Amino acid sequence: METHPPPLVHRKWLLCTLACFLGYLLLSYSLEKAFRPSTTIVSFPGFHGPAKLTLSGDAEAPSENYVDVSPPSEAVMSPRPTTEAEMVSPQPSAAVVENYVDVSPPSEAAMSPPPTAEAELVSPQPSAVVEMATSAESPSIPLLPQQSTSQVIDEEILTAKAAGAARNPEADGGEVGKVVEKKCDIFDGRWVYDRQRYPLYRSHWCPFLSDQVSCQRNGRPDSDYEHWRWQPNGCDLPWFNGKDMLERWRGKRVVIVGDSLNRNMWESLACILYSSVRRNRAYVKWHGSEYKVFRALDYDCSVEFFWSPFLVELKEREDHAKILRVDKLPESANRWLGADVMVFNTGHWWTHRGKMRAWNYFERREQLTEAMEANEAFNRALRTWARWVDGSVDPAKTTVFFRSVSPEHKRENLHWCYNETHPITHQRYVQLFPRSMVELVERTIRKMRTPVTYLNITRLSEYRRDAHTAVYTSKQGKLLTAGQRQEPARYADCSHWCLPGLPDTWNVLLFASFIGTPTIPS
Repeated sequence: METHPPPLVHRKWLLCTLACFLGYLLLSYSLEKAFRPSTTIVSFPGFHGPAKLTLSGDAEAPSENYVDVSPPSEAVMSPRPTTEAEMVSPQPSAAVVENYVDVSPPSEAAMSPPPTAEAELVSPQPSAVVEMATSAESPSIPLLPQQSTSQVIDEEILTAKAAGAARNPEADGGEVGKVVEKKCDIFDGRWVYDRQRYPLYRSHWCPFLSDQVSCQRNGRPDSDYEHWRWQPNGCDLPWFNGKDMLERWRGKRVVIVGDSLNRNMWESLACILYSSVRRNRAYVKWHGSEYKVFRALDYDCSVEFFWSPFLVELKEREDHAKILRVDKLPESANRWLGADVMVFNTGHWWTHRGKMRAWNYFERREQLTEAMEANEAFNRALRTWARWVDGSVDPAKTTVFFRSVSPEHKRENLHWCYNETHPITHQRYVQLFPRSMVELVERTIRKMRTPVTYLNITRLSEYRRDAHTAVYTSKQGKLLTAGQRQEPARYADCSHWCLPGLPDTWNVLLFASFIGTPTIPS
């Protein structure tokens, strides 16, 4: 006859079994933790929150947050037709690390950007001729930077060094968790199609916009050119807000001096600020095309534009001969003084020839001459301007900027702006503005005692053949007629830019440079 253990013995047997099982689990967990590789938290620009990178004593493959991107082959770099009206956006599932994108070729249905999609372009390398290409087989794949592989390697090396120093404090002088930061080049990046954040304002919000730049008001049928946002490689631009800019410029005076392209920039900035305040607390006044001023009353802030395409004096004699005085600033220079922010430019007017040339004679040391080369005259004028800045501007009070040359998109550049509705994605862009003049500007700025920030907007603007006013503009103060619009070879303006549009990005970069260039944690 089968016997059963007493109930008390049965309960003790169950408790003993359970205790053994729990002990086994605890031992397994302890062994796993002891042999698990250490984990270091690494910051990746472009990610929200920290990403984890697993490091061990031996070199391991990158963690899941890294994307292995190789430079495109020559077959992939073949150009596609450029007749599309819109850019193609990368797929939403693309994983982005350090601004490199892992994408797959899209279907034909994905060829137009959805409202919240982003289409990316990459900044060309600094050279007179810029090569840009995309894939004919997979037209939605964005171009990668020409040095993408080395940049990924550099980031991995820097990350490994930082992690190694954290694990071995003696290797870094005993300072645990030390982070090395480097400045981000905000002018090196790509264009991103962003309908949510751009444009920064609507043209009808700014009744003072001139007919020269009001493309939508003048009948331009497309508007995709308004929705492109500049994205630097390796960092993010600060969130641009007109009220924030006005707060930082409270009680300050901003002066923009230069040609019609700096006036283009002034109109953009005035509209950004005007659309950020109550209409009855701001106003714009102008005296012809030579002086314009925006004032925000609640912030005691003014933004002024002074017409001075050469930055030196152009004087007309009684016989109507025009004298360009390369060693004397214009009379308006006295009114520039006292500004808290100054933005200068000059360039295109020095390259005009024939009937377009604005001067008959150069004057230097009260001597007239026709024989001076344009490069020499340009150099002397820049030195005159630089001496004035060094001698008259207090760098403790005033921040000085110089904007680089704005590119044109004429037939000679191989990219005519007429009827273009999307940026350059491939082919060649030929910069006709003399490289020697660009070098003169850069050398002059380097030699100055007063710090001058160089707003190098040339390369990023070369992409934007779609953003010019073309035939949706005015000429000599009058809107182009329907007949004139049918003659684009004669009337299309491929120098100035629609607003809202590209000059808004120039001002975003001005703002970012003013508050401090973003850094890249290494």
